[in-house]
Amino acid sequence: MSGHPEAALATPYFVIDEQQLLVNLQRIDALRQRSGAKVVLALKCFSTWGVFDVMRPYLDGTTSSSVYEAHLGYETFGGETHAYCVGFSAQDVEAVDSIADKIIFNSLSQYHAHAPRLRHCQEIGLRINPEVSYAKQTLADPARPHSRLGVRKANLTPDLVNNLHGVMFHFNCENRDVEAFLRLLDHISTEFATVLAQVRWVSLGGGVLFTADGYPWERLADALKAFALRHQVQVYLEPGEAVITQTTDLVVSVVDIQPGQPSIAIVDSATEAHRLDTLIFHEPASVREAQAGAAHDYIIGASSCLAGDEFCRTQFNQALEVGQRLHILDSGGYTMVKLNWFNGLRMPSIYFRRLGGQLKLLNKFDYTDFKRMLTSHAIETHAPPAPQGST
Repeated sequence: MSGHPEAALATPYFVIDEQQLLVNLQRIDALRQRSGAKVVLALKCFSTWGVFDVMRPYLDGTTSSSVYEAHLGYETFGGETHAYCVGFSAQDVEAVDSIADKIIFNSLSQYHAHAPRLRHCQEIGLRINPEVSYAKQTLADPARPHSRLGVRKANLTPDLVNNLHGVMFHFNCENRDVEAFLRLLDHISTEFATVLAQVRWVSLGGGVLFTADGYPWERLADALKAFALRHQVQVYLEPGEAVITQTTDLVVSVVDIQPGQPSIAIVDSATEAHRLDTLIFHEPASVREAQAGAAHDYIIGASSCLAGDEFCRTQFNQALEVGQRLHILDSGGYTMVKLNWFNGLRMPSIYFRRLGGQLKLLNKFDYTDFKRMLTSHAIETHAPPAPQGST
């Protein structure tokens, strides 16, 4: 990496690549134009607002899962601001009422408690659980048994639906299968036809990886257009991963080599602190420098004290060395929004690689950020009182 502009950067750090980001955004815009659907960024996946100026021309706004996300979208992205939360408090609803274009409630109790209090937002929606979904793991399945996400069809009364402006169905997670999506869309179109006939807009959520290479996005676009025409609704999509996929590397350095079969390379990062979904969903990371099946076999281990904290097991053409840099690929989604200070590990800086190759620093962190995370000032202490009877 001699002479590379990144060579002097201290690891770990994230680097977001503008060129690949634009590839994704242009695919999203093509789908918007062909389908008529509107697309809002899911901030729960990616909230690095330093690159929103690049993203803004290709998207229609943002959607949120909390008051803070709603405010971030409103202040830094613009366009439409959709406010959704699994559990709004009265204070939350008051806070988003004046900034949200749409407020979507998760349950009947939330709707009945808070919708009458709205004074500014004119578009009220409800999340519906269609009781079908595409998700590889139960942890991320919105239709899992005893799901708390959305209202079931049996609880939708005509009077309730008549007072709604829109509905949201979120029923996918990492879905790369267009046929599976079309089957689910047909289910919703049929089973909820009477509901769809009474609303103006429908959000179909996120979790569809339609920007992946080879994905037949034209079929998806045509299906969305047909759905919108059939039910006379404005369709919204809420992608997160699809926007940011393949744009971002987490760059780490090897700090120790433990020989064995396989050998273990310890890097200056951790899945629990910097790439949490690798740990939660047991999906191994990919390393740019690796070559599957090559002679040198390694576990890429974290610097945390958690025994099972590993990025992946993979192979290399050459033996790794202390000080060598590795690029953990596709580390943009659900990473920066989940960063934490576990073990007090150094927090990755965040860079943006512009089209010309120059790097722009978006944020960096140091010990003072770690120190003030839980305490901004110490409590005052006083000498304990002397025991009774003492002199």
